[in-house]
Amino acid sequence: MAGAIVLITAGFLSTAVGNATDTDTLGAGRYQTISESYTGDDSAAIAAGSVDVSRDFDRETFTKQLRTQKDQRDQALEDLAAKVDQQSDELKKNQWVLPVTGYNLTARFGQSSALWSRSHTGLDFAGPSGSTIVSLAAGTVKSTGYEGAYGNRTVVTLLDGTDVWYCHQSRVAVSPGDKVDPGQVIGYTGSTGNVTGPHLHLEIRPGGGGPVNPEPILREHGVSP
Repeated sequence: MAGAIVLITAGFLSTAVGNATDTDTLGAGRYQTISESYTGDDSAAIAAGSVDVSRDFDRETFTKQLRTQKDQRDQALEDLAAKVDQQSDELKKNQWVLPVTGYNLTARFGQSSALWSRSHTGLDFAGPSGSTIVSLAAGTVKSTGYEGAYGNRTVVTLLDGTDVWYCHQSRVAVSPGDKVDPGQVIGYTGSTGNVTGPHLHLEIRPGGGGPVNPEPILREHGVSP
């Protein structure tokens, strides 16, 4: 009797498992189909009936949720792109660039000469008269005008309060209060003031104070004169 019960029970379980395998479990192929629908454009797949949505789930609700999910994803990507653009703009504002091109350095900070009443207070970039001078970095034009031995001078205050002097210009291209970006033209090289030839005399004055050696500061900001 016990043996008969075991045989009957085994047969019943075998039938049950077989039926479950045939009708209830999700086969690998069907699982892949549904998985792909979640990562692609689902509306066409649903309309074509290729996605096997359970009969007890409302197809319209399902489609609406998928579209909502897509809208949310698109919005998230837009927000991310906006943040990247904003960070890029901030990086650009903090970038430094060379003030001139086609130059030779003819005098460095701290050098002495009969040409100067005291040791040299900046960097001299000698080049053709009329070459463009651009702002080292983002800032605001503090002042422009003729300043004796410095000739035509433009002072730009950077975002951190550092003043940059651009001296001996033939012509100034900005006005006090102007906002300038890195690489924006602010004037042109010349021979105004106390000079022996056309060049840009560049001074860097942290906090608007006395001049410091520009070279290490330029190198700190990725600029090698």
